[in-house]
Amino acid sequence: MRELSARSASLAFEPPSSPPGTIFVLGPRGGVSTEPTPGATITFGRNIDDVDVVVAPDDDRVSRRHGVLTRAGRSWTLANTGRLPIRLPGSRMVFPDSEPVELAVGYTPMFIRSRHGRDHLVEVRITGATGVTRPRHKDLTSSDPIWALNADERLVLVVLGQRYLRHDAHPQPLSWRQVADELNELLPDQGWTAKRAEHIGVAVRKRLSAAGVPGLTRDEVGDPVGNALNHNLMLELVSSATLVPPDLRVLDELEL
Repeated sequence: MRELSARSASLAFEPPSSPPGTIFVLGPRGGVSTEPTPGATITFGRNIDDVDVVVAPDDDRVSRRHGVLTRAGRSWTLANTGRLPIRLPGSRMVFPDSEPVELAVGYTPMFIRSRHGRDHLVEVRITGATGVTRPRHKDLTSSDPIWALNADERLVLVVLGQRYLRHDAHPQPLSWRQVADELNELLPDQGWTAKRAEHIGVAVRKRLSAAGVPGLTRDEVGDPVGNALNHNLMLELVSSATLVPPDLRVLDELEL
């Protein structure tokens, strides 16, 4: 088993080529990777001294040992050994003491939702038959995001598109009023308004449209526009790995 630094890039990016079936598991304090030895296990949870990957050491609703990843046959499986459900992409839930579920080759963000809506993220990536992961819509091959965002832009867009970063089954962007309300809860001294948040989001959308990203103008989408422009913006930011699931941690850090 090899250790991964807490400074490791998100596993949404393709890691170095590894033997088929190699698993990478990353939490906010680092992680591990291991080759597919039969019966190999990786544990994750709150107890720093008793798990391979630490998750939410400051949150007593997360179990000391919340889950176990096991090499079973030709697959890696996930078992929930904690008290809270583990959510997989598409809003698929793995409940405590349920049967282990098989994880797909590629990138899988796993979320444990705790008090006050805090989402604790554990990233998993499994390499495929060629030593790299099977191409999937949100898997990237570069560790450098395509689009540069300043701090305010990143914050606003993470709030706007948090459902995409949580890999909800049918995500939609928040309204600008919802974005402003959430920012005012997180940053009560900054006086966020819907107009201010919208101005920042529209500036990013115009910048990406000018660079050739389609579907970001009213003329391209047509009426009624609805959420289409912001939906297309979030698809671009997520699929290009400009925004990745670990960016959600900024919301957790501001809330604490």
